[in-house]
Amino acid sequence: EWLKKDLARHPAKCTLAYWHHPVFSSGGHGNNNFMKPVWQALEDANSDVVLAGHDHDYERFAPQDVEGRRDNAHGIREFIVGTGGARLTPLLFGKVNSEVRNNNTFGVLKMVLKENSYEWEFLPVAGSTFTDHGKGECH
Repeated sequence: EWLKKDLARHPAKCTLAYWHHPVFSSGGHGNNNFMKPVWQALEDANSDVVLAGHDHDYERFAPQDVEGRRDNAHGIREFIVGTGGARLTPLLFGKVNSEVRNNNTFGVLKMVLKENSYEWEFLPVAGSTFTDHGKGECH
């Protein structure tokens, strides 16, 4: 309830949220359905991006709704960035809307939020070559 009230009090064209357990994940823990009410609240408020961890890998999803259906017009793009130092783990449960997955590169995700868009860039540790970058329009 506090999230719904906060989103209503602070409407924004470009909204990013973050927490620990991803709603959707190809990693060893799989999906975390108990987070769906939070996703739904964000979806109802036209939010754009969710960052999560928990699984020790990197994954980027296409925009999707709370049921995991691709939705380029109103969906939320989720990133899993569990690449900060703990042992990287297998990707066991490939998901339909997963666009990029990597479980052998440590690094961080640089996010740039703009008024009407956002940009991302995965920055690997020195000596690694995997990267991911792109941009999206906000709702």
